[in-house]
Amino acid sequence: MIAIVNYGVGNLGSIANMLKKVGVQSTIASDEASIASAEKLILPGVGAFDSGMHNLHARGLVEILHQQVLEERKPILGLCLGMQLFTLGSEEGTLPGLGWLDATTVRFSFGGAATASLKVPHMGWNYIQSERADPLLVDLPSEPRFYFVHSYHLVCSNARDVLASARYGYPFPAMVAKDNIYGAQFHPEKSHKYGMVLLKNFAEQIPC
Repeated sequence: MIAIVNYGVGNLGSIANMLKKVGVQSTIASDEASIASAEKLILPGVGAFDSGMHNLHARGLVEILHQQVLEERKPILGLCLGMQLFTLGSEEGTLPGLGWLDATTVRFSFGGAATASLKVPHMGWNYIQSERADPLLVDLPSEPRFYFVHSYHLVCSNARDVLASARYGYPFPAMVAKDNIYGAQFHPEKSHKYGMVLLKNFAEQIPC
């Protein structure tokens, strides 16, 4: 069973529906017991960084997430803002993140004529390029593309943590992976067949 963590932000129903389409059972979890009993976790998220961290603290979920992810080594997949919350912090706010990745979250910043037409947020379909092999990427169609909506992206201190990259003016991390911690900057629940493969891989290929 995969628990989709409910902390007041994110497309919870859409993620649950996509998991159901690929034959994966899930539950929307907003309490410690439900999170602790799940085999794997998904941390979704849309909106501002500080709002996300405030909600996690206000609902008393930070401690149980630390315990399950860092001590129990339970696999977790962060989506969009959910992945950004794995970092040390964000230019968007002042609150510290969960600190699971040696990374920061920064706003897209462009310069020069070549990028003058690019708008923020980065919105729409974009291709990703895998940086290394991983079970999460097994059986993805050739030239995989996903749906993005974001103004901020990760900067990872350790290049090894970047699982896949995308390009919008310059390359940025589209996916991260460190031990049992996975993240995707895009929305698999909005990415049709590509997102279905990715979520199915998380459910079936990533060991508990």
